[in-house]
Amino acid sequence: MSRRRVVITGLGTVNPLANDVGGFWKGLLAGKSGIGPITQFNTSAFKVHFGGEVKDFHPEAQLDSKTVRRLDRFAQFAMLASIEAMRDSGLTDAKWSDPFRCGVMLGSGIGGLNEYEDQHSIYRDRGPSKISPFVIPKMIANAAAGNVSIHFGMAGPNTAVSTACASASNAIADAYRAIQHDYADVMLCGGAEAAITPMGLGGFCAARALSQRNDDPAGASRPFDRERDGFVLSEGAGMVVLEDLEHARKRGAPVHAELLGVGCTADAYHVTAPHPDGVGAQKAMELALRDARLNPSDVQYVNAHGTSTELGDVGETKAIKQAFGERARKLAVSSTKSMIGHLLGASGGVGPGGVRPIAAASRPAPDHQPATS
Repeated sequence: MSRRRVVITGLGTVNPLANDVGGFWKGLLAGKSGIGPITQFNTSAFKVHFGGEVKDFHPEAQLDSKTVRRLDRFAQFAMLASIEAMRDSGLTDAKWSDPFRCGVMLGSGIGGLNEYEDQHSIYRDRGPSKISPFVIPKMIANAAAGNVSIHFGMAGPNTAVSTACASASNAIADAYRAIQHDYADVMLCGGAEAAITPMGLGGFCAARALSQRNDDPAGASRPFDRERDGFVLSEGAGMVVLEDLEHARKRGAPVHAELLGVGCTADAYHVTAPHPDGVGAQKAMELALRDARLNPSDVQYVNAHGTSTELGDVGETKAIKQAFGERARKLAVSSTKSMIGHLLGASGGVGPGGVRPIAAASRPAPDHQPATS
């Protein structure tokens, strides 16, 4: 049986540069940095005082106040990015014949950390009887996927993926397979994260994973730079609408690009450190090329995971050279984390950023339409 072709028909994002795709793209082209001092809480007791916060975020402008109150910040990001992606795809009026053929796969590395910390403070100060009945529905990792599906009435495959930095990328890969193997016609997928909290910042500081360039926040995230000293903690969401090509054609949908293949691996090496030789990432890219039926010479650009960490950037560089051979020297390679920092589980939906465990290959959209990634 021939594989169904999968295309991207909608894009949506909320991130440190902008709260929409147009503003994000404009900021990227201008080389603008979205990194600055953290404003959500007092950071004076921390070693790091900056991050990639989402700015001017007003979810009540698109969601009713009751819905906003019942969503953690990460789910609010997911909801607004999803609304933009669905609007971009032209599916906001539910232009599908069967809601069970339309699903949501949404990744998050941590989930509702804001809600957990807020409610723990209430428990500590006022006792267990004052804990909100919404604490569990707001903090669980699938809160975003579930609420997005409810909002749009998408009753098809619905999963929450939690694979750290690769969460959004794995969610997109799973959604791609769901369409390719005829489990769905439309999949809204990507990731969301909101871990700029006292525990989130403190935890990554304790792990010595973050850049400490407090005197230069805008220049702190520097993937592949000799003087890199760690990643910048950021927040946001990135969502895409994947669709069966024939389904998209029948409704005259805009097509941004075609997704050709994915490759997923694990280093099976260490809980936080990547394999020093990048063997897992190398294999993921090789599997993606094979799945896409492409040769290394067909690829022109790699959007790297590029976290700005000493071990990660070296391992990824080795992986690209090993996977592409001589072609690696002709590849254009960059990381959007230089401008937006590390969105953790949302990275693959915005960057994309999940090169370490997953690599994706795409080609210009069918019918010679412009391709966007």
